[in-house]
Amino acid sequence: MSDQENTIDNRHDTDHPGPAGPLTGRIALVAGATRGAGRAQAVELGRAGATVYVTGRTTRARASEVGRTSETIEETAELVTAAGGGTGIAVPTDHLDEAQVRALAGRIDREHGRLDILVNDLWGGEHLLATSVFGKKSWETPLADGLRILELGARSHVVTAALLLPLLIRSDAPLHVEVTDGTARYNRRYRENMYYDLAKNAPIRLAFGLGQELAEYGGAAVAVSPGFLRSEQMLSHFGVGEENWRDAIAREPSFAIAESPYYLARTIVALAADPDRARRWNGRSTSSAELARVYGVTDVDGSRPDAWAYFEDVVHGGRERTADDYR
Repeated sequence: MSDQENTIDNRHDTDHPGPAGPLTGRIALVAGATRGAGRAQAVELGRAGATVYVTGRTTRARASEVGRTSETIEETAELVTAAGGGTGIAVPTDHLDEAQVRALAGRIDREHGRLDILVNDLWGGEHLLATSVFGKKSWETPLADGLRILELGARSHVVTAALLLPLLIRSDAPLHVEVTDGTARYNRRYRENMYYDLAKNAPIRLAFGLGQELAEYGGAAVAVSPGFLRSEQMLSHFGVGEENWRDAIAREPSFAIAESPYYLARTIVALAADPDRARRWNGRSTSSAELARVYGVTDVDGSRPDAWAYFEDVVHGGRERTADDYR
């Protein structure tokens, strides 16, 4: 059988036997899956049965500018497969390199002929925030660092969308997810620095615009934000692990509303499995908390944190409530 026959005709075949999940046979790409929310989304999409291509810049042989070697894209793919439903495929990719992204698209095309779910979770700019962004006016931010933030948080998303959407529209139900920091509602508030504000609002507008273009294909583009994320980097920053993350609350009280990366990941699976998602969500900006309420999803500890409501009401609004009131 030719590759063309194998990848297009068998749209809902799975790569290995096992109980069928709600996304069995679906082909997904999580761009930016080395760690954090991207890794968790890849794992949960795989658990739900999808074949998941996972991309990132840090491999077992080479670290990205983020400088962390404790998580790699190969490890993410192994975790996807180990989840038991689908298969993880690691493709080291710098999404600012057009040639590499074209090669990624070409590989998915050759192997499957289409893409059903595209999660654009690219970032990798945390190392620039503390020293160059937070607490600084835009003119105090080194220009090179500010432009790098825009490359990592906006340009990489545009390159990925431009080169992968031709594959996505071949699906019978295309889903494009833009992951960012903050909802459209929350981000009406200035995000402290011009470069960061632009980088985190760009994916919201990207989802809105692409939603208009995907509508004729029955597709949906949605911008989704986690809340205060207990990513590997954030836990390391506070010197805690997932098992004792609450110890960091003494240092940062708002960390009491923190959520695990799997909270967002579970809501993305629920969104992807919803046959009515285009009508309900296309072009919208939402959050892990809102999706969790709609789909009945909880975090790994059984809670349902709503960080953005907490920040608006308590941190900025002065309401006398605790984080537990928003979990």
